[in-house]
Formats: sequence, structure tokens, C-alpha cells
Amino acid sequence: MPMSQRSTVAIVRCADYGREAVLGAVRRGVEMLGGAGRFARAGERILLKPNMLAPDRPERCVTTHPSVLRAVGQVLQEAGARVCFGDSPGIRSQEFVARRTGLAEAASAQGIPMADFSAARTVSHPAGVQNKQFRVAGAALDADGVVSLPKLKPHGLTRMTGAVKNLFGCVPGLLKAEFHVRLPEPERFGAMLADLAGLIGPRLHVMDAVMAMEGNGPRGGTPRQVGLLLLSADPVALDATASRIIGLRPDYVPTTTRGEAAGLGTAQAERIEIVGEAVASVAVAGFEVVNTPPRPLPQRGLMRLARDRIVPRPVIVEAACTRCGECVNVCPTQPKSVDWVNADRDRPPKHRYKTCIRCYCCQELCPESAIVIKTPWLGKLLPR
Repeated sequence: MPMSQRSTVAIVRCADYGREAVLGAVRRGVEMLGGAGRFARAGERILLKPNMLAPDRPERCVTTHPSVLRAVGQVLQEAGARVCFGDSPGIRSQEFVARRTGLAEAASAQGIPMADFSAARTVSHPAGVQNKQFRVAGAALDADGVVSLPKLKPHGLTRMTGAVKNLFGCVPGLLKAEFHVRLPEPERFGAMLADLAGLIGPRLHVMDAVMAMEGNGPRGGTPRQVGLLLLSADPVALDATASRIIGLRPDYVPTTTRGEAAGLGTAQAERIEIVGEAVASVAVAGFEVVNTPPRPLPQRGLMRLARDRIVPRPVIVEAACTRCGECVNVCPTQPKSVDWVNADRDRPPKHRYKTCIRCYCCQELCPESAIVIKTPWLGKLLPR
């Protein structure tokens, strides 16, 4: 992105998920950015990429709300585009998650078919800063354009999940776990996500922040009304603006810093034109999010030996654990860093922190919010 170029972020108030309220807010936001014709032309096949992390009902605020998917789809259809939707969830099949979240029903009502995210192709990405090759869902590669629909939520590894992070769902199934194993450090993981976002190159990002999530996100947190939709063609500017609204420093978000370094956009407030509502007028006080930089995972020397007492780690709250085993299933390391003790499923699983790579997949996908991230005592004493 040229240093002289400014990015535009539209901030639109939307008090609830009523169909007309969301549709009106999407229309206003898209018009502020130049109109639907800027993002889709007649006859083009446009893929909507919502956040479909897990099969939870919309009121839990884990996934993009169905009303947002339907409204964005309708606006693009009115521009003459042929719209489909899809994602690769963290657990369960795309079809199952779409039904449980209400996205399938909303899409069907608007005549938006589901795209096939099961088949992947290997593609080169010469412009990537760190990652020059990816395996990506064919539906994302074959679309004429992609419109991303992220959900505003905290995230243990990247501090927040937003426009840049949402594109990780274009990597199908177990391939995502491979990236966690290969790139456990937050900055390198963020750089990979930035390269992936650069490869996919969505034309527009519409962030669902009508009801956001705070606390133990991205699945086990608490719904929090923010009452906004945020729209931009620049994913970095969008994420940086969302961070400022919830009181999170953008330079603490690896996907934002690495996205800016990769040329995806700008995080600098002076280079972002805000249209619609001013950031100060919609800022949310006391939003629960970890407002410190992610701590890297030491790989060598004495710091590596002490990392179990330094780096924040996932901890199972035994009283809340239902022994469903989801944490064991999603752990990407071999052998598992969280597992049953002596195959005893009558007791909660246990973590082996010496092999744990701090990807926080177990915490991210626990359906009962029974895993939290805690900083060991030594880590609290050391400077950030």
C-alpha cells in the first residue's frame, strides 16, 4: 500500500439483528464506501466468508450472525452478483455448523447456496512475506471475488479475531492444525495469516459487532452489545479501528502488525478516514480483552527451560469440565499435549505443558468455556 494512500472505514450503528435494521445498516455502510458496484459486478460469483468457528446458536456470539450474512448477500445480489457462502469450521462439518448457527436457513431464504470447502488446491503466493505457498479451499480460489464477514471477538493467541484472522477458514480442516504446529510463535502465526489474507484478497470486509464477544473468546466468552457494523476494503485498517473501539492497542495484535508489514493496509489512525460514526463516539468502556502483547514461546537456552513458568498456558477448570474430550480431539501436537490420564474419561484431561505449543486450540474450541488462559507467576514478574 503506498505511503500516501489513505484507507476508509465505515462505522455504522445497528442496535439489533432485526432483518430491516441490519439491511439498512449494510446499505448505508456500502454506500459510504462507494456503492455495491465497487465490490461486485453483474454476473460475478462472489463468495461470502463468515466466521463459522463452531456449531453454536447465534445468541452465543461465536459466529457471524445470520442476519449479517443475509443482508450482505442481498445487497450484492441487487448489484447482479451470484452469491454463495462457505467456511471451514474448527470442529464438525460445514453443513452441521451452518444449520446449528442459523446461517444455512438465512442463506436459503435469500437464495444463497453453500460452497464446497472440502476440496483444497495447492497454490503459490510469490508475494508472500513469510509463506509462499498455501493449500486453500477451491471455492475461495474459484470465486471472482470474496467478501469477508468477521465477528468481533477476543483471541488467546492473536488477541482479537477480525478481518485478517477470518481468512484462516479458507484453509480446510486439519491443514489449519499443521500451521499451529509449524508456527507456534504469535508473530510468525500472524505473518502467515497476513500472507493468506493477501493471497485471498477479499474485496470487502463487513465486521459483525452488533453483539460482540468479550472475555474468554473466541468461543467461551461473554456476549457484549457494541451495536455496530464496520466495513472496509482494508482489513488492517478495519481491525485497527475495531481494536481502538474496544480499547485494545492495535500494535498488540499480530495479525494487524504483520498485515501492515505485508502491505495489506494501514493501522495508523492518521491514515484512516473514518466515515459514519466517530471512533470516540462509539468506544466501548471496560471491554474485557487482554491488552498486553502476546509473549513469544522461547525455543532455546535457559528461557526455553523456564517457559512453562513464563508463557501463558491453558488451564482446565475442573468444576466446569464435562469431559467431552473436545480439547483432546483438537490438540494438534503428537503426542497430545492435553489428554486423558491412563485413558480414564471419568476425570478431566490433563495438560503436558512441556510439549504444549501454546496455540490455545483447546481453549478456543472448548464448548463449555472450561479452559482459560493463565499466566504463571514468573511470567507476571517479567517485563513485557
